[in-house]
Amino acid sequence: MSISLRPELKRFVEDQVRAGKFASPEEVVEAGLARLMLDPAPDDLDEDDRAAIAESEAQIARGEDLDWSQVSAALRRKYLGK
Repeated sequence: MSISLRPELKRFVEDQVRAGKFASPEEVVEAGLARLMLDPAPDDLDEDDRAAIAESEAQIARGEDLDWSQVSAALRRKYLGK
């Protein structure tokens, strides 16, 4: 199989290989495809998923979201006793 990429995507792939994150351009593309296979597409979400997302967005809109440092600290206390 042979694929063509837009110049900015080609640069990204080359940068990933050059940085040592992947051994080859093929590995970068394979990692991207694996991610697509694991992450559900919006059409794959059921009604419960959509309701949970809507509730989360409503909480954020009301200012009920937490800063990552708060979440991280709470998880460290709960699971690591720190």
